[in-house]
Amino acid sequence: MSNAVTPEHPETPDAAAVDAPSSPPPGSSATVETATPTVTSGAAETSGAAETSGAAETQSGTTPAPNRAATGTAERLRVLEHEGDVAADYLEGLLDIADFDGDIDMDVEGDRAMVSVVGAELGELVGDEGQILEALQELTRLAVIRETGERSRLMLDVGGFRARKRADLTALALRTVEKARSTGDPVPLSPMTPFERKVVHDAVAAAGLHSESEGEEPERYVVVRPG
Repeated sequence: MSNAVTPEHPETPDAAAVDAPSSPPPGSSATVETATPTVTSGAAETSGAAETSGAAETQSGTTPAPNRAATGTAERLRVLEHEGDVAADYLEGLLDIADFDGDIDMDVEGDRAMVSVVGAELGELVGDEGQILEALQELTRLAVIRETGERSRLMLDVGGFRARKRADLTALALRTVEKARSTGDPVPLSPMTPFERKVVHDAVAAAGLHSESEGEEPERYVVVRPG
């Protein structure tokens, strides 16, 4: 919040302080008529100069407040990019040890660092239904936490598995939305991982309905409600 600055206006001099011309000689009426507007004009000009000076002081003395929202966003982006760098270093070492070939892409999506390992023959790093990928993601998050000291929500993808899964889950969520609307009843889905549930929740919300997660891990599932 910026601090208000009270401009310090110089006091407007009164009539006594304005240099007025000497009293005219007796009998000189023209001189008197000319002198009167001169005094009034001088007072007005002095007052105007004071106001202008005060405005200048206000403008020059006020320091614009920094845009804290923009500063916070930039700082958060820097933190997430650093998470991606740490994760990439960890994964590169892991790929070398396991003798896998793959390129690592980094990005930021929302409030998460996104790291993808791209290449052929990476199925062994995914496993059935992504179990190995989930374990690898947790190991990568631990590596980030050890380096930064902060909790990480980093998302890891290998061989495009999550991208394909996201597309499939979005389609499933939209079909479920239509079913909930047509029947007017809540529609439960099969148990899902946290990543899968998040994709479904986002797709349902974008379609204008409400969804909730119920149950306990690893059997936690999503229920899509009609309204």
